[in-house]
Amino acid sequence: MFETIYSYIKTFVSFTENEKQIFEDAFSFRQLPKKTRLAEEGKIAKELYYIVKGLVRLYYTKNGEEITGYIFREGLFASSYESFLRQVPSIQTLEALEDCDLLVINYKTLEKLYNDLPKMHIVARKVAEQRFINAQAMLSSFILESPEERYRKFEEQHGDLLLRVPHHIIASYLGITPVSMSRIRKRLME
Repeated sequence: MFETIYSYIKTFVSFTENEKQIFEDAFSFRQLPKKTRLAEEGKIAKELYYIVKGLVRLYYTKNGEEITGYIFREGLFASSYESFLRQVPSIQTLEALEDCDLLVINYKTLEKLYNDLPKMHIVARKVAEQRFINAQAMLSSFILESPEERYRKFEEQHGDLLLRVPHHIIASYLGITPVSMSRIRKRLME
């Protein structure tokens, strides 16, 4: 179950066999059914998840409406990061969109892992850099692209998610209504 995480990590750091054992001992494996909440608005996020299998959605609630902020897929770390890193109540909710297989580490264990395995600082920096790049790309797309351009780009980069994620969630992620997304799809098919 650690094969995919090692494939990700080895692009920027390599672990010895002893370091791999320290790393693996810090994580637990968890299987969760679809719709399970991994972090909740108003509560402190105590865990960080690496997605081996499944999809996890991060969303905000505003005026009773769920607004999707990100869809995490296999091979990504997921959490309500601000809450997890600062240990403050979350302004987001994290929910499994599919049945998930996860590698899980809690905040205290991660802090210990930084001491026991200094290479984890590099791993954490690379994960944070990727999150920053993703957030910057998303912000730029809302400023520079039309809803249709955002949909096209999503379809090109994450087309498989159109088959795995309810369309109203994708529309929310793209900042458009489900009706608008339906019209865009229809236009593109013609």
